[in-house]
Amino acid sequence: MKVGIGLPVTTKGTSGELLLDWARRAEEAGFDSLAAIDRVVWPGFDSLTALAAAAAVTTRIGLRTNVLLAPARGAVLVAKQAASIDRISGGRFMLGIGVGRRPDDYEATGHEFTTRGRRLDADLEVMRSEWTGRPAEGRDRAATLPTADPGGIPVFFGGSLEVAIPRMLRHGVGWSVSARQPAETAEMAGRVRAAWAEAGREGEAYVMVMNYFALGEGSDVDYLYDYYGYQGERSRMFAEGACRSAAQARAAVRDFAAIGVDEYTFVPTMAEADQLERLAEAVRP
Repeated sequence: MKVGIGLPVTTKGTSGELLLDWARRAEEAGFDSLAAIDRVVWPGFDSLTALAAAAAVTTRIGLRTNVLLAPARGAVLVAKQAASIDRISGGRFMLGIGVGRRPDDYEATGHEFTTRGRRLDADLEVMRSEWTGRPAEGRDRAATLPTADPGGIPVFFGGSLEVAIPRMLRHGVGWSVSARQPAETAEMAGRVRAAWAEAGREGEAYVMVMNYFALGEGSDVDYLYDYYGYQGERSRMFAEGACRSAAQARAAVRDFAAIGVDEYTFVPTMAEADQLERLAEAVRP
């Protein structure tokens, strides 16, 4: 199982200097990937911009949006930005997509909230066309650079299985879930993989899990109550489910590897470089 770490893009107190240093240190520490979560109406870094910067200061580590609110942006622009990261990184980028739950993220960008799912299905067709050199909307010229893989950028989806599975089968390579216990994750992953096999897709669906962490004396997860405050009591699920000790982090790696998860990402709740070092000491070989 690959083990990733989140970039502190939405974590309070993150500076540009820390963001770049975090990316370098994550690669040096042996993590397999860097992930950026995404919000619009929140005083943090834009996830695609942050990953482009991370790509420029690293050479090996994988890069992911987990997940990008793609319907809050224009399809062609997302395709162009994603292709840019793909080329800057030499093909290390995977585009995770979700639709989100906050109307204000859509209001701020001038996009309709209630139609976000339907629009995403159409947007995915546009993105794939652009990446494979078939200009969308009747244009005679593509908007994006050719991607490292001629087939386009690998895409995975978050969200409920009822909508994520059909999108994955049409457009993607996998599925991502956050803050679940191993048994529940195993049941959900089983449904994803069964649908993949039934659809006749080659290989297996790529299953990803992410969870928050804060390790050591003086650590806290209070930021999660604010970040997920719009979900009410559900914010407590994220805070109480976060890894708070090295032993818990090691157990998460062991338990999720045992159920066949392909990639597990720890997302920081604190913008402090020693959090990365503590996690690396706990979970990297």
